[in-house]
Amino acid sequence: MKIGKETVPRTSICTSDEHTIVVRGADLCQDLIGKMAFGDYFYLLVTGRRADAPASAVLNATLVAIAEHGLVPSVQASRMTLAAAPDALQGAVAAGILGCGSVILGAAETAGQLFRAIETRAGQGGDMVAAARAVVTEYRRAGRAIPGYGHPLHKTRDPRVARLFEVARESGAGMQYVAIAEAVEHVIPGIVGKDLRLNVSAAIPAVLLGVGFPLQALKGVPILARAAGLIAHLTEEQEAPIGFALSYQATRQVQYQGEVPPGFGQAQP
Repeated sequence: MKIGKETVPRTSICTSDEHTIVVRGADLCQDLIGKMAFGDYFYLLVTGRRADAPASAVLNATLVAIAEHGLVPSVQASRMTLAAAPDALQGAVAAGILGCGSVILGAAETAGQLFRAIETRAGQGGDMVAAARAVVTEYRRAGRAIPGYGHPLHKTRDPRVARLFEVARESGAGMQYVAIAEAVEHVIPGIVGKDLRLNVSAAIPAVLLGVGFPLQALKGVPILARAAGLIAHLTEEQEAPIGFALSYQATRQVQYQGEVPPGFGQAQP
């Protein structure tokens, strides 16, 4: 991220006066509230453009696809935080969001970077499979994981992939990045030695980049979606708490491997 030379704070997102709130050039109350779905509003906030039909369909589909994922580490952290601080819902949500990195949720951004690198390598009208092979080979030689490929449960393609691609195709979205994603899947076995299939973290940038969603905002899509899932888990946590049960399970299973002082574990006289 560049450090700007501006000395005056500037924004194109929002302003207001006594009577009107303006968001991206629109009157919030007259033009947006009750007239625009939240996914479309998110697209407007991020890009400054109103979502067309393909962008609306694709963005909303990705948000639905990634909002819930079971008791993954971020959800467990969130539930256990609420168990310890039941008056701090915001802190519990933050605890879950803070776990969004290169392994959990962040792969959508890095997969998008991979696809852009392949697009650049291929150039206008170039061989996309050859470009994918070259870039994946470079990743492999550098010891970098191929983001968005392989899944511990879904050994054949993550079922969300086919549905997101179908939504993109049916809505008329650009499919060039889907073609790149599939080219990567095609070349991986010969380079990596494993048949790693597309997962949802690669499908998300493949469809979103095709509708003009910014590469630098890709990580925000799973973060926004997962915030909704966390709030659902935290609502359930307040009604049927399992936060301390999760902590107890971890304590029960842990095996201590360090040194102990003499007499530790023996009955005291």
